[in-house]
Amino acid sequence: MKVNGKEVCLKPGTTILNLLEELKLKVDNVVVEVNLDIIENHQYSTYILKSDDIVEVIRFVGGG
Repeated sequence: MKVNGKEVCLKPGTTILNLLEELKLKVDNVVVEVNLDIIENHQYSTYILKSDDIVEVIRFVGGG
């Protein structure tokens, strides 16, 4: 699977929430897109990623 353009190997059954935990990202600070579809954050704990998925994780950054 690709995450933000990089090849990543994850164990079968990995959810979006598992991925975010591995990346040390907070659910409230990101938007996740899988194969060009934005996934609602209430689905992160049940959405199982597949080996051929293309995932983009977009983080919100504050500042001025």
